[in-house]
Amino acid sequence: MNEEQIKQELEDKFSFLKDAVSITRKGRIFAQVPLDKFEAVFAHALKKMNFTALSAVTGLDRGDGFEVIYHLNRDGAIVLNLKVLLEKENPQVKTITGYCPSADIYERELMDLLGIKVDGLAPGQRYPLSDDWPKGEYPLRKDWKGPTSAKEAQNA
Repeated sequence: MNEEQIKQELEDKFSFLKDAVSITRKGRIFAQVPLDKFEAVFAHALKKMNFTALSAVTGLDRGDGFEVIYHLNRDGAIVLNLKVLLEKENPQVKTITGYCPSADIYERELMDLLGIKVDGLAPGQRYPLSDDWPKGEYPLRKDWKGPTSAKEAQNA
């Protein structure tokens, strides 16, 4: 399957993706997926379209909300990027570790660095911040002010 065929299959299978899938360059496809439909699209890409590897999960603070991008790889040649948008207040996604156990580390980054809750993620160590990092401090948020005292800066 080439990029056009992948785009067409996604739009045919999921009518809500019509006009939401774009090919940005050779080997790169982006699809903006409604959060409540994400799992169905993600599972279809893995099980039916031969996207066999999760390359990364990227979290972004857009200012008015968050964007989470799941990067799926197919034969090292095509990357399908599934994007979901989250509200600024109480942002949360469901874990994908049932599909891709390696997502654990990326989902911990979402929680630690952006404060995005990942429902269903097994308890574990924080990553990448230390266990003594102040609660409610998310350094990749645009509105983060950083440590407020020299002592906090030294401990951060």
